[in-house]
Amino acid sequence: MSAPATPQFRYLHTMIRVKDLDKSLDFYTRLLGMKLLRKNDFPGGEFTLAFVGYGDEADHTVVELTHNWGQEQPYDIGDGFGHLALGVPDIYGACETLRAEGVTISREPGPMKHGTTVIAFIEDPDGYKIELIERK
Repeated sequence: MSAPATPQFRYLHTMIRVKDLDKSLDFYTRLLGMKLLRKNDFPGGEFTLAFVGYGDEADHTVVELTHNWGQEQPYDIGDGFGHLALGVPDIYGACETLRAEGVTISREPGPMKHGTTVIAFIEDPDGYKIELIERK
C-alpha cells in the first residue's frame, strides 16, 4: 500500500483548550509577540476559537486556542502532550522579560543535556509547556 500524496500536506495548527481566553490571548500576543489572526464565537456550541501566530495562516503554522464557555475547572493536560516550541534570538533576555511578567520558567535557560543547543521551558496560563530554543 502506498502513502498518500504527502508533498501536498502541510502542518496547519495545534489546538489547545484554555480556561480563560483573555488571559491566554494576552500571554500569546503581548508576552510572546504572536498576532491574533482570527477569533470566532460559536454560540450554538458555546465555545470560541482564537487563532494566534507569527504570520498569516496561509504560510505559517499557528496555535488554535479553544475556549469552552462555562469551563470552571482547569483542564487536565495529560501525559501525552509534550510542548510547543518557539525559536528566540536571546533566550536569557526572553526569560528575564517573561519572568518579570510573572511567567513560570519551569526550566532555566542553558545547554540541553547531552548537547549544546540552549533551551528553556516556560508555562502558559493553563500550564502548557513551551520550549524556547535559542536561534541567533
